[in-house]
Amino acid sequence: MMAAPSPASPTAADWWRQATVYQIYPRSFADANGDGIGDLRGITSRVDYLARLGVDAVWLSPFYPSALADGGYDVDDYRNVDPRLGTLDDFDTMIAALHAAGIKLIVDIVPNHSSNRHEWFQAALASPKGSPERDRYVFRDGRGANGELPPADWVSMFGGPAWTAVGDGQWYLHLFAPEQPDFNWRNEEVREDFLKTLRFWSDRGVDGFRVDVAHALAKHLPADLPSQAELEAMDKATGMHLLWDRDEVHDIYASWRSVFNEYDPPRIAVAEAWVDPPARRARYASSEGLGQAFNFDLLEADFDPAAFRRIITENLEQAVETGSSTTWVFSNHDVVRHATRYGLPPNGDEPRKYNRAWLLSRGTEPELDTAQGLRRARAATLLMLALPGSAYLYQGEELGLGEVATIPDEARQDPTFFRSPGVDVGRDGCRVPIPWTVEGPSYGFGSGPAHLPQPDWFGKLSVEAQTGDASSTLSLYRDALALRRELQTGETLEWVHNASNAVLHIRRSNGWEAVANFGSDPVPLPEGEVLLASGPLGEGELPGETTVWLRRP
Repeated sequence: MMAAPSPASPTAADWWRQATVYQIYPRSFADANGDGIGDLRGITSRVDYLARLGVDAVWLSPFYPSALADGGYDVDDYRNVDPRLGTLDDFDTMIAALHAAGIKLIVDIVPNHSSNRHEWFQAALASPKGSPERDRYVFRDGRGANGELPPADWVSMFGGPAWTAVGDGQWYLHLFAPEQPDFNWRNEEVREDFLKTLRFWSDRGVDGFRVDVAHALAKHLPADLPSQAELEAMDKATGMHLLWDRDEVHDIYASWRSVFNEYDPPRIAVAEAWVDPPARRARYASSEGLGQAFNFDLLEADFDPAAFRRIITENLEQAVETGSSTTWVFSNHDVVRHATRYGLPPNGDEPRKYNRAWLLSRGTEPELDTAQGLRRARAATLLMLALPGSAYLYQGEELGLGEVATIPDEARQDPTFFRSPGVDVGRDGCRVPIPWTVEGPSYGFGSGPAHLPQPDWFGKLSVEAQTGDASSTLSLYRDALALRRELQTGETLEWVHNASNAVLHIRRSNGWEAVANFGSDPVPLPEGEVLLASGPLGEGELPGETTVWLRRP
């Protein structure tokens, strides 16, 4: 028997512990004004859809003014709305509509870096070395007689150098794109300004924050910087790495927690923190800090019962230790959609590659089994939704959308593609605007073409095509989320023995059971009232790559 930390009847303050959260990538959700880019009024127009789907909250990816050097994660102004997406009034209308439908709102906040168009960075460029303006960012003198060489040979996460010269012998650090200069979080002005931003959005009714690259804010750059090879060799599990997951980052989040607790109910936060070992992640989920942290372990796992059981067990144990609840996620705006991943050969020892070979081949090699991928995705999702903790869904997965691999190079937008040609095609394939109707210039996304090209097969997977079809993936999600809201309990999770190693069988304290057959052959169906299945059931059998929910008296 495994204890889970969430109560069976959530209060207003802990609504997040067992919530179903739906991620909206705003530029690709719904376009109200026909300019090809999704916007806030488009989201407002689809609130009824979100309510019918049955989600508890929306996580809204960046909607701030931005040059879109990184899909909006290069922020010009943290307390405004990109004019292409709307206005602050549009934001207020959207959040009012969501709240009226009983849906909370979590917004993305990007604290590691701003855009290079941010007024602070422009002021830094116009100011001399050693100025207060430059101290808000990470500037260093270059090497060489006149500073003509970068301070170190570091490589950014998007490829290419991590240091860019500004013309006076100094260089600035950007762990991501050159358009995303890193803040200096040792600077008190930076810390205070972000507290102001947290209050700005909380005062407008935002219920929580998703914290981008939460493990990178605290940095320690010695006088003599290590090489890229030395940097990569540093142990990231000690809290002493120069760039990642330093212990003092939690001092920052303790101050954020003080702001969150000024509100009733307290605002919540979830950390995007790619850290290892898992014990390091637990600190981000503490009640003195952000309160919850993303668990990407299932996202990285192959469709394998042993891996799923280990991941589920470990993360529920961590949740008990921290007093938080865990998070479950299969897809988001940064990775190949799981309906595609599961239709390709397993990644094995290199899960973070996310089927790069298939992407580089424009989706031709290795061969994709679309039917198997969707079948496995439905089965995995139904198992995940039966677990204690919060479930994070990515827009379009409820339609069974797969990755779009055939985007022409000239239509791509992700900086990863431009900075590493032939190595990584980037993340545009999971960011293609979702289809609402069977036909139309952008399948109902807007009145004209979408900002990323949609494939011909999108129409048959549209909301219109699936509505009313009891066997559709959309119907499965709607039915599952309605049942989850009725049945979800945080009391216990028990593993039930099954004779087949291909089967995972869990039981919740209220008699709710989920049985997932990861194999290809059918197995006997356990006794109980069938509540829902990810695919057709045989007579007394649970087919391969299928999950069923049961209830026992």
